[in-house]
Amino acid sequence: MQRRLRSKTSGILTAADYKKPGFRIVYSIILLVLFVAVLTALIPILWLFISSFKEAGELTATPYHLFPKVFDIGKLVEVWNMLNFWRYFLNTIIVVVGAVLCSVVFNGLLAYVFAIVKPKGYKIMFGLVMASYMIPALLSIVPLYREIINFGLINSYVPLWFMFGANAYYVIMFKNYFESLPKALFEAAEMDRCGKLRTFFRIVIPMSRPIIGVVAIFTMTAAWSDFLLPYLVLNDDSMMTVMVKIYNLQATMGTVQGFGPDKLLMLLTISIIPQIFIFALFQRQITGSAAAGAVKE
Repeated sequence: MQRRLRSKTSGILTAADYKKPGFRIVYSIILLVLFVAVLTALIPILWLFISSFKEAGELTATPYHLFPKVFDIGKLVEVWNMLNFWRYFLNTIIVVVGAVLCSVVFNGLLAYVFAIVKPKGYKIMFGLVMASYMIPALLSIVPLYREIINFGLINSYVPLWFMFGANAYYVIMFKNYFESLPKALFEAAEMDRCGKLRTFFRIVIPMSRPIIGVVAIFTMTAAWSDFLLPYLVLNDDSMMTVMVKIYNLQATMGTVQGFGPDKLLMLLTISIIPQIFIFALFQRQITGSAAAGAVKE
C-alpha cells in the first residue's frame, strides 16, 4: 500500500500530499469511513448466511447464539428439492438472458445513433433521453402496467426484457464509449459502402466488448434482483422468478408443510449467491470499465 502511495501522481491525494501530517490524518479518516461502510454492507449478508443454517428453534432461542449448532450443507439441498426451486431459477435465467440482449442491442443502437450517425434532431432526442433519466422509475409503473395489460402481455417475459432495453444510464455509457472510437474506422466503412446497421454489428460491437461487458453485468444483477414489475406481470406460478416466488412463500409460509423461517432464510441465501459470484468474478471490469465507459476522453 505504501509503495503505491509513493508512486501515486493523480487523484485527490498524491504521494506529495501523503508526506504531510495533515493529509495523513485525512487519509486515515477516509480509510476508517470506508472500512465502516464495508462492514455495514457485509454484516447483513454474513448474518443471513450463518442464520440460514440454523433450525427454526435456534432463531428464537434464548440466550441468542450467533452460530448454528451444526453447519449442515444438506439443508440447502433439502430446501432446493422441497420446492422444486430449479424451475424458478430457470425462469430467472430466461429473464436475465433476454434482458441482457435487449439492453445491449437497443441501448447500444440508440447510443450509436447519438454518437456516430447523428441524424437531424438527434440532440432533441438525446435531451429527451436525459430528461427521462431524471424521472423516478416508480412514477412510470402505473401507465406501464396499463400498457402491458392492453397489449395482452401479462404472464409474459417480453415486457421484462424490453424494460432493460430502454435505460438512459446505459445509453449514456454506450454513447461516451462510442465517441472514443477512432473516426477513421467509420470513414473507411462509409467509403466501402457499409451500411449504418452493418457498421454497428460488424465494427462497433466487436470493438466495444469492455463496455458491453459492464452493461451486461449491471443488467444481470438488476434483472436478477428485480421484484416489482415481475410481481405485477407474472401471475402464473410456473413462470415466477426467484424473487417473486420467495415473496409469495413468505406471505403463505404457514400453508407449506415443513417450510418455516429457517427454510426462508436458506432460500434468501440461495437467491443472492449468483449476484455475489458475478460481482466477485467481474469486479475489476465493473469498477475499471465502467469508469472508462462513463467518462469521455
